[in-house]
Amino acid sequence: MKNLIILLLLSSTIIHAQNKKHKDRNAIKDMCGCYEITFNFAETFNYSKDSLYKPSPNKIAYALEWIDLTHQDQNNLVIQHILQMGNDSNAYIMKHWRQDWHFQERKMLKFLNKNHWKNINKSYNEVKGQWTQKVFQVDDSPRYEGSGSWVHVDGKSYWENTTDAPLPRRERTIRDDYNVLNRGNRVELTKSGWIHKQDNIKILRDSSDIIVAKEVGYNTYKKVDDGRCIYAKKWWKNNFEKWKIVREEWDYLFNTKSEIKLHSKIDDKFLWQYLFSDQYSTRKDIKELINKFFK
Repeated sequence: MKNLIILLLLSSTIIHAQNKKHKDRNAIKDMCGCYEITFNFAETFNYSKDSLYKPSPNKIAYALEWIDLTHQDQNNLVIQHILQMGNDSNAYIMKHWRQDWHFQERKMLKFLNKNHWKNINKSYNEVKGQWTQKVFQVDDSPRYEGSGSWVHVDGKSYWENTTDAPLPRRERTIRDDYNVLNRGNRVELTKSGWIHKQDNIKILRDSSDIIVAKEVGYNTYKKVDDGRCIYAKKWWKNNFEKWKIVREEWDYLFNTKSEIKLHSKIDDKFLWQYLFSDQYSTRKDIKELINKFFK
């Protein structure tokens, strides 16, 4: 009788975990589709000792974006964001950021500073039942990643994590007084789509960490008819194979190197400027280019 009770409890636990994982995967997939996006950022607190300190101006931007479920299996989902600017055949299309989700991922890239990431290994207990969100730049180089649990309660589905990251693109050309953004991320599904909330800390990291300022971000993704993103979808279909090669070359380096240290520019050009050109399309050329950026 005792063994039967233990077996029933074990079976119940397994079924619950499977149902929870199914809900998690559906929540991640629900972020895909065509979206009207609003980006909002504002500094909230200033900790600088500089009496002439000027906070970053409030940032508000709008976009239309196709979010494509590029790959999925039981433990992994790859989601690519494609910006579409314009509503006709002359629309300007740009490959945007990418987010990969991995179930109970133990190996992670930790951002340190100055285009420098280090592979770390977590224990099974640290990531049990959790999903790691890995975020990549437009050229598929690393950005940040962190692990957390999806929560489904009171009709809400959300995921939270705090992790270090490089400066965002919106800050790179206007700020040099901090070099690490500690990101408090919350992804939450809504009736109209999803939102990305951020509670961020701007840090100057050298021999120690100095907090410069804090900011909040509130990015809304309002789902619209997929037909509005038709040109982004077509562009991604036509360029998918090239970027599949880019992802595979990066994956090889992520899996074989203990650290990733990159040059910011080569010959005064960023990596994305090279990869966005038609000059780089073969595996040989792409591999050689990416390796040039390694220190």
